[in-house]
Amino acid sequence: DEIVRKCGGRFKLTALIQHRLRQIILEDARPLVDRNGRTNLEIVIAEIMEDKITADYSETGYVMDYPIGS
Repeated sequence: DEIVRKCGGRFKLTALIQHRLRQIILEDARPLVDRNGRTNLEIVIAEIMEDKITADYSETGYVMDYPIGS
């Protein structure tokens, strides 16, 4: 429930997870947290819980917000 609240709802959470997984798997993006034997999904969940990535739904549309230099 905490992660759903953090993202602003289940839909936003699902979209953020899907987008970030695509980056890690298909684009070979570097994880923003230590892997420590975790799966890609566990990495994405950790990134969200540690506020490394967020979903920002502004008036202009859907925007993924990642730290500069990621």
